[in-house]
Amino acid sequence: MFPFICRGIWRSAVHTLRIRRPPLCKPLSTCDGVPAGLADADTIFALSSGHGRCGVAVVRVSGPESATALRRMAGLTHSLPPPRTALLRSITDAQAKEVLDRGLVLWFPAPHSFTGEDSVEFHIHGGPAVITAVLQALGSVPGMRPAEAGEFTRRAFQAGKLGLTEVEGLGDLIHAETEAQRRQALRQMSGELGRLYQDWSHKLKRCLAHVEAFIDFSEDELIEDGVLNQVDRSVCNLQAEMERHLKDERKGERLRSGVQVVIAGATNAGKSSLLNTLCQRPAAIVSPIAGTTRDVVETALDIGGFPVLLSDTAGLRDSSDLVEREGVRRARERVEQADLTLVVVDSAHLPTDAQQAAAFLQGHLRSVLATEEQPEPVFPADRCLLVLNKTDLLPDDQRQKLDRELRQVSELPPVCLISCHTDEGLQDFLTVLHSNVKTLCGDPLSGAPTLTQARHRAHLQQCVAALAQYQRYRDTDLALAAEGVRLALTSLGRITGRVGAEEILDIIFKDFCIGK
Repeated sequence: MFPFICRGIWRSAVHTLRIRRPPLCKPLSTCDGVPAGLADADTIFALSSGHGRCGVAVVRVSGPESATALRRMAGLTHSLPPPRTALLRSITDAQAKEVLDRGLVLWFPAPHSFTGEDSVEFHIHGGPAVITAVLQALGSVPGMRPAEAGEFTRRAFQAGKLGLTEVEGLGDLIHAETEAQRRQALRQMSGELGRLYQDWSHKLKRCLAHVEAFIDFSEDELIEDGVLNQVDRSVCNLQAEMERHLKDERKGERLRSGVQVVIAGATNAGKSSLLNTLCQRPAAIVSPIAGTTRDVVETALDIGGFPVLLSDTAGLRDSSDLVEREGVRRARERVEQADLTLVVVDSAHLPTDAQQAAAFLQGHLRSVLATEEQPEPVFPADRCLLVLNKTDLLPDDQRQKLDRELRQVSELPPVCLISCHTDEGLQDFLTVLHSNVKTLCGDPLSGAPTLTQARHRAHLQQCVAALAQYQRYRDTDLALAAEGVRLALTSLGRITGRVGAEEILDIIFKDFCIGK
């Protein structure tokens, strides 16, 4: 009797769930190891090693005609070379019967390749003429065409070789310019972030399966007691985990795109000199004439392995000049958007008394950092640095006293005394700057993986809102509550790229027996 009840309910559940809600996405079927939709795809080819002269260039081929291309280009009349084994061959144009180069060929049969399809790599010399000739010869092979941008990775995703988060990690790794960016991208490409989201997705599928089963079969008393209580606990725990994940201060996104560091202050304080000193080139015009800088001057820097987008801005002052006023407006706009503001002050204009100097600096910081929304700004230590420039114009005893006493004023952000003219104090300033940038980005290798994409954050926020819908309707309308879980699962699926209704059905019968 028990097996019969389970089989009958299985047919009923399949009918109910399939008719009431369509699958969120269709799972990929496979044939001979190649995913459906790829078996009849075009064979594509492209230069994979980047353009420009180089010692060795790699041309990649992927698709059903890869073996044909290998035989024709490498002059193989019988068997293909052993998989993943380099073979030295003459690379020829079969139509022109001309040797184009001599290089290595590698054969990657499906599904054990990057794309999951039959693939070939030609390792040839990296001269432009050689590369062009090989690509033209490949284009003459029937059924082959040049690849579109990102098409190899798209096929890897369609074949299930990479998840969406891993694809994004691969893209970030290719574009990484600093050591910290490389570490973060490599961690994401390894699948750690994707596994976190897949684990949440699996738990949500289980919750949805239990709620669906309770809705469909609770009247027949075929559901175990306490099922909804388990769902309540799981949903509450998941919502809390996701909210903690979202409270990362955007460190991963900041590391990926670069920390926005803005140099601001009054005219002739040495802001452009500081920019040129940091980037070690004359990026901005330096002049004793006040108001020389009228627009924002940007430069990208690597500060101790962390990416920084450094911006020099117009000096902040009242002006009747329309162009300068626009520059001041843009400067204040950048200060509002900054992750870290370097407020530069001409130390020669400071009062000699330390207490008076501290009061002067507090007023100056308010004038630089104040906005319409926050007319009385705070000076967080990790978002603002006070840079006292031109210290070479001060007597040694005054400079040392100023440095010693200002560091003891708790109302001020960290104070750095430097001279862009003599480079005095610059190393200490760079140490403080690196510490602040590292705090803003975090350590990409420690703790849980962080959010790196704005789209991840948007979908997770939608997911949290959907779980709140479950809790809101849990006691009044269980169908609407279940829809909240389904919406949460859909939002997570948009991050990972995988979610389907059949998986929910599987869990219904794997987790517990409805026939109890």
